[in-house]
Amino acid sequence: MTSIDFQSWTNTHLTRFERVLEDLLPPAKAAPQRLHQAMRYAVLDGGKRVRPLLAFAAAELTGAELSRVHIAAASVELIHAYSLVHDDMPCMDDDVLRRGKPTCHVQYDEATALLVGDSLQTLAFQLLAEHRLNDDAARQLEMIKLLASASGSRGMAGGQAIDLESVGKALSVPELELMHIHKTGALIRAAILLGAHCGNMAAPELAKLDHFGKCVGLAFQVVDDVLDEEADTATLGKTAGKDADNDKPTYVTLLGVQAARAMAHTLHQDALDSLAEFGDAARRLRELADFIVLRKY
Repeated sequence: MTSIDFQSWTNTHLTRFERVLEDLLPPAKAAPQRLHQAMRYAVLDGGKRVRPLLAFAAAELTGAELSRVHIAAASVELIHAYSLVHDDMPCMDDDVLRRGKPTCHVQYDEATALLVGDSLQTLAFQLLAEHRLNDDAARQLEMIKLLASASGSRGMAGGQAIDLESVGKALSVPELELMHIHKTGALIRAAILLGAHCGNMAAPELAKLDHFGKCVGLAFQVVDDVLDEEADTATLGKTAGKDADNDKPTYVTLLGVQAARAMAHTLHQDALDSLAEFGDAARRLRELADFIVLRKY
């Protein structure tokens, strides 16, 4: 697999993964139809799928069965999709565009969007519980715990709470970093570790992967802040400049564009350094780190 180029590797995985998501989500015609249609609308045909790709890349280090990794990657992507649906609602960021199309509450309605998020979250954990992802039951329980922790008040949801509390406030860089370690970084780290847990990897190697995830998770957010400042709505597929308009602290407002870019590149190098002992087996993780930092959308 490592002999093909990164774009071909990505396309192959994402084409297959889209079919997996289509099969795992409830059919659009199954009752309640409107809810199931909205769930599919929120998940399918959109997004960079960075988290699943990180899970696939981490799993390649362990020789894990791809069918198992698909379930782990889907569980993370469902949590991510639910978070976007809720974040876009009027009570949160009140946005009307996501992945180049109307947000879920605009396309359907607020009550349906709320239920979509609830349903995607519970489906994620259903998948982790009903499929065998590791022959060691204790390790599979650890996977469920890992995703729950990354999603809840000590992870993504907690980061969103800090974000909402920070509107109009002048945060320091460490305070902003703490917010994004939770809001963005936790789920990215979870994706990498869940992919690795589908195989067998010793604790020291898992710690190196976790450090890689921490670095690329923060780099992802720094680059997001830069793109929010520099790119347009059509390129991003979401409303450009929304954080600045809402008086939210970002790495750009704190550091400026050039210093923020420099920070992203420092995090990028730190991430790559943490993969040194894995050699060529970590090629896809390195390429994903490059994509995260150098992307234009």
